[in-house]
Amino acid sequence: MPRSQPADHRTRVFLTGAAGNWGRAVLNEFRERADRFQVIALVLPKGRDLETIRSYEDMENLDVVFGDLTDYETVERCVREADYVLHVGAVVSPFADDHPELARRVNVGSMRNIVRAVRTRPATAQPAVVGVGSVAETGDRNPPHHWGRVGDPLRVSRYDEYGQTKVVAERELVDSGLTRWVWLRQTGIFHPGMLAIRDPIMTHSTLGGVMEWVSAEDAARLLVNICEPDVPEELWGGVYNIGGGESWRLTNWQLQTAIGAALGVKDVRRWYERNWFATRNFHGQWYTDSDRLEELVPFRRDSFDAALARAVRKNPSLAMAGRVPAWIVKNLVMRPITLKPRGTMAYVRDEDEEAIAAFFGSRERFAEIGGWDTFWPPHPSRTPGFLDHGYDESRKPGQWTLADYRDVAAFRGGELLSPEAAKGDVATPLSWRCGLGHEFTGSPRLILTAGHWCPECVRDVAGYARQAEHNKFLAQLDVPDPARA
Repeated sequence: MPRSQPADHRTRVFLTGAAGNWGRAVLNEFRERADRFQVIALVLPKGRDLETIRSYEDMENLDVVFGDLTDYETVERCVREADYVLHVGAVVSPFADDHPELARRVNVGSMRNIVRAVRTRPATAQPAVVGVGSVAETGDRNPPHHWGRVGDPLRVSRYDEYGQTKVVAERELVDSGLTRWVWLRQTGIFHPGMLAIRDPIMTHSTLGGVMEWVSAEDAARLLVNICEPDVPEELWGGVYNIGGGESWRLTNWQLQTAIGAALGVKDVRRWYERNWFATRNFHGQWYTDSDRLEELVPFRRDSFDAALARAVRKNPSLAMAGRVPAWIVKNLVMRPITLKPRGTMAYVRDEDEEAIAAFFGSRERFAEIGGWDTFWPPHPSRTPGFLDHGYDESRKPGQWTLADYRDVAAFRGGELLSPEAAKGDVATPLSWRCGLGHEFTGSPRLILTAGHWCPECVRDVAGYARQAEHNKFLAQLDVPDPARA
């Protein structure tokens, strides 16, 4: 159980990332439950973060600590006062991809600081920790491999440093040895700011890809509900996908057209060239297991239509976009974006063959894309598909044996090095070797439940196709080899 309550009996929650889109929604939710929660928010004392948090000065149940997640002493001070830690803060894409060292220092370093700080508390007084991952951890899942679940291979897209840092941070928490933790892989969060995004990363989104979205409000409700006293014990020690459910399972094309229609645009194709959009190397999937989190901690109230309507109301300057001549939007707004660093057309212009191969397969594949006249709206299968995880999943974790671990390792082209493992113990790290000879450690829970494998190989994105030659687990995703495309 969380540590004893303070004198006013309110649960104390240490929240990181309070100034972000999701973090603000979490603060708004906590404001509505001021009788039960006191929030400690760690915020950078500068820039947009400072400006944003100032708008919450009238929030009676909010205490702000100005500081940095990478500073252990500051983190420890916040953890010391908390019953729960909601670790939302992170350096995210596209900024993370342009500043990989900063992303690693913040995203991985902050998780290590939190784990270290929690460990200083007596076991009976340790706060529960909620860590946040990302759909980016599982990378490119275009049709026909667009259905996924926790336990599928971790396979980050090329140039996605944010996704890589979340893989490492997840490993840190899952094998931390803490008494109460949960890791949540966040999907795309739909919020009003999405309508104003004008960054080259928008060209990385594949028209035929999918995403199971969630609204910022529902995602905030989830985090706050986890801090309520009636959460089932089963939640803790698990890794879960956050998703809005069936009605939020959209193709990227459906999302484009829906936003366009809401802004009064009759045909969004007049804003773009078809080949501006990558055909691979992004992320997104529909989940076969996102309903499980809803069953444990009910949080879904929103609909996509309602969230989109709210977003339009909060962006009144964009509401009349359909009245702007399409050629102006296309040539003076969108085209320049595609030619900025990280834009797909910048890769083509600069003859960056490595990036062209990553996002299109090859220059030849790019040339074959064609125009809108040959485009057909994608209709990926709505029937869930499941990858083989390499062991008998009907057996509960407490029933796993050394034979199961050996089978899992062999399925991935490697081997289990540990000569023994206590039956029923899924939390103690074991020793493994991958098919390329790298040795590493990981608990059965990390490897079997969460889909982790060799930490060196997951960073070698360019080598995924080579790894798949001996790794049947990874080969199920039919990894394309740009060099052979």
